[in-house]
Amino acid sequence: MRRPAPPRDIPPPLELECLKALWSIGEGNVSAVRAAVTQRKPLAYTTVMTLLDRLARKGAASRRKVGRSFVYTPGITRDTMRRHALRELLDCYFDGSEAQMRAFLEGTVTAAEPQPGERQPDSGRLDTTLL
Repeated sequence: MRRPAPPRDIPPPLELECLKALWSIGEGNVSAVRAAVTQRKPLAYTTVMTLLDRLARKGAASRRKVGRSFVYTPGITRDTMRRHALRELLDCYFDGSEAQMRAFLEGTVTAAEPQPGERQPDSGRLDTTLL
């Protein structure tokens, strides 16, 4: 029987979109977060509500009851999330070696021959979408 994967410190893409919205607005209810998120990605109100609930359960956001709705605030800073993402990148692709990653980013590592089915990167730029 297969074991479930351990929980990641980095939320999935849609949860991360909600977290980015919270970082930009500071705090807000579901409508405010949805308004910020839908500028980049159209999501239903109930979807944003579910995503914020998941973030709150994971501790990445906190919420408090105000009237009949919840107001959400980020439970983790953008810099902390960046550290988690970089640590995961470092561990997964560079065997935890900061020196290997630094050499790769500086372009001093010679490119290995691509494996069958593996495509060559289009450029030497680092994709910083999550950062």
